[in-house]
Amino acid sequence: MNQHDGHDGRFREPAKKALGQHFLHERGVVDKIILALDPRPGDRVVEIGPGQGAMTFPLLDRHGALTAIEFDRDLLAPLTVRARDHGKLELIHANVLDVDFTALAAGSPLRLVGNLPYNLSSPILFHALDHASAVRDMHFMLQKEVVDRMAADPGSKVYGRLSVMLQAWCRVTALFTVGPGAFRPPPKVDSAVVRLVPRDPSEVGIDDPGRFAAIVRAAFGQRRKTLRNALQPLCGADQIAAAGIDPAQRAEQLAVADFVRLANAVPAA
Repeated sequence: MNQHDGHDGRFREPAKKALGQHFLHERGVVDKIILALDPRPGDRVVEIGPGQGAMTFPLLDRHGALTAIEFDRDLLAPLTVRARDHGKLELIHANVLDVDFTALAAGSPLRLVGNLPYNLSSPILFHALDHASAVRDMHFMLQKEVVDRMAADPGSKVYGRLSVMLQAWCRVTALFTVGPGAFRPPPKVDSAVVRLVPRDPSEVGIDDPGRFAAIVRAAFGQRRKTLRNALQPLCGADQIAAAGIDPAQRAEQLAVADFVRLANAVPAA
């Protein structure tokens, strides 16, 4: 049962561990996220996981209208009540992984923002990428370790499959770090805010997304192996060399453009 005062709509509902909830409460952090987002008139802003509204209401104050996707049924009523004093809130009760962003955009590219649950951050990122043509940009708070991986450069210890898959489709920029004290309950790790801007399809240059994903997955599946060995089921050393890549290299040594070139050079299975 929702533990909030029905008259003022204020939240009494505790965070649910099973949903990975850590509610942002520090206004200074909220203001920095909104400054980074910088919503302009006409922008279609969609918040993923508004929680108790720490970012929702300041965003409404700034922008006037907002769509928010919330899975926790107990948070819907208090969000609706409190939003009335701030602006027009369209609430969608759904698992964000079930939301068709392309249909939601209806021709007006979305600007996604949110404090993502750590246990779902990667699936949400890849779900958004599936609808990249309907998304203008994304500003997400994630576990700092994940943001470090997302934005990592080749040769870094944390450069891996997530880095390549996201950077192939988006420009990824780590913005700032947020300490545990900004949340209730405080998580055991630091968080960070990241900006992702989907690239134009002509800039991506990937002929077959499925083949590209398979190459990247196999290359990083056994990091210590050379590309010659790691990619053996998918392509031979001669094909790797023909793409201008040394088969004796390891996955973490290749830039995103190298993976694109390699995947485009490998014939479809």
